[in-house]
Amino acid sequence: QVQLVESGGGLVQAGDSLRLTCVASGRAFSTYSMGWFRQAPGKEREFVGAIRWSGDTPYYADSVKGRFTISRDNAKNTVYLQMNSLKPEDTAVYYCAAVLSFRIVTTTREYDYWGQGTQVTVSS
Repeated sequence: QVQLVESGGGLVQAGDSLRLTCVASGRAFSTYSMGWFRQAPGKEREFVGAIRWSGDTPYYADSVKGRFTISRDNAKNTVYLQMNSLKPEDTAVYYCAAVLSFRIVTTTREYDYWGQGTQVTVSS
């Protein structure tokens, strides 16, 4: 079992930055691929980015590429989502997710564990 807890959300202005943190409990965190997703009101949950167990070559949705960066610290059981140049359309609840896999995973149905989410609101 893996439990995930996100933090770092908040209300910011367009152009600002935020860093989201997801802390995992449980063993063998380094064998899990991690993903970030978001869900805006009335919309489906969408993929933001993912990172493999090794931390190399993260993969991003086109909508955030060049603005968001995912990293992880396996010693701290933590994955981060650095969000720069935020836009109002980035407003959503952001979730981290974990799956026991060595590859990048981009679909919600493949993830086994989810956090409770953290709200990010970007005002114009």
